[in-house]
Amino acid sequence: MVEQPDFAKGGGLVPAIVQHWLTGEVLMLGYMDAEALAATRDTGRVSFHSRSKGRLWTKGESSGNVLKLKSLHLDCDADALLVLAEPAGPTCHRGTPSCFDGAQLPLGFLAELDALVARRAAERPAGSYTTELFDGGIRRIAQKVGEEGVETALAAVAQGDAELLGEAADLLFHLTVALRARGLGLADAAAVLADRHAQRSTE
Repeated sequence: MVEQPDFAKGGGLVPAIVQHWLTGEVLMLGYMDAEALAATRDTGRVSFHSRSKGRLWTKGESSGNVLKLKSLHLDCDADALLVLAEPAGPTCHRGTPSCFDGAQLPLGFLAELDALVARRAAERPAGSYTTELFDGGIRRIAQKVGEEGVETALAAVAQGDAELLGEAADLLFHLTVALRARGLGLADAAAVLADRHAQRSTE
């Protein structure tokens, strides 16, 4: 758990940067005092001190677009917080995911795709191609991964960039489905890559 910030530096407040826990997208900036930090820890929903209202304010208390706390991190000077959270709906009052325009990271959509595929696996909505894949079973999904892998390799050798990117996108999608069919996700595969990198960096 995060240590206590030095609230005295900012007159009782510290800036709290909220970041999407999966995609890394910066969602908003707010300010916390000791009461807001305690409420965030106790409830699991991100709260702030509203400077305009002069009171404790829980994000989404009116709209329902709450921020579910995943973790808190204190910066090196103990005067700012990084809040990793899962948004339940748009974060900005304008109805956009982030209060910062253009803040989505290029690779962040992979996390969104992984989450969408996980929802499809759980809900199985009718008419969804992803549902059709899950209903077909792991062997059918594995077959599609193999087909898309071959097509990607052929595109790399004999086709243009647009074709290669299209086939690579198909491969990534079907690989995501295959992982979810086994109860895994892209983050699990990324963790293996990170572990390998860390091991080789120490060699």
